[in-house]
Amino acid sequence: QVQLMESGGGSVQAGGSLRLSCYYSREHYHMGWFRQAQGPGREGVAVVASDGETRYADSVKGRFSISKDSAKNTLYLQMNNLKAEDSAEYYCAAFIHLPLDWERHSPDFWGQGTQVTVSS
Repeated sequence: QVQLMESGGGSVQAGGSLRLSCYYSREHYHMGWFRQAQGPGREGVAVVASDGETRYADSVKGRFSISKDSAKNTLYLQMNNLKAEDSAEYYCAAFIHLPLDWERHSPDFWGQGTQVTVSS
């Protein structure tokens, strides 16, 4: 079991930047970020495997960057050049096993979420 706690959400204008943080209580998981805009279903945004490999959704490639500081047990999501369509509740997530099609799989653990609002 791992506890996840996000921080860093907020409101920003289009073209701006935000950095999300997620404290995780235990190591040895594959970590990631998902988001949910209005309506059902959560969308995979980015993951970092336990070996450091990173993967991104096509919609955020080149704009978002996922990283992890193991000394602080903290996961980050740096979001640049934000667009109105990036507005969503962002969730930190942890996988025990990371599937190739991770974007369509529900992680094993979720944080409670942090809201990001981008105004155009």
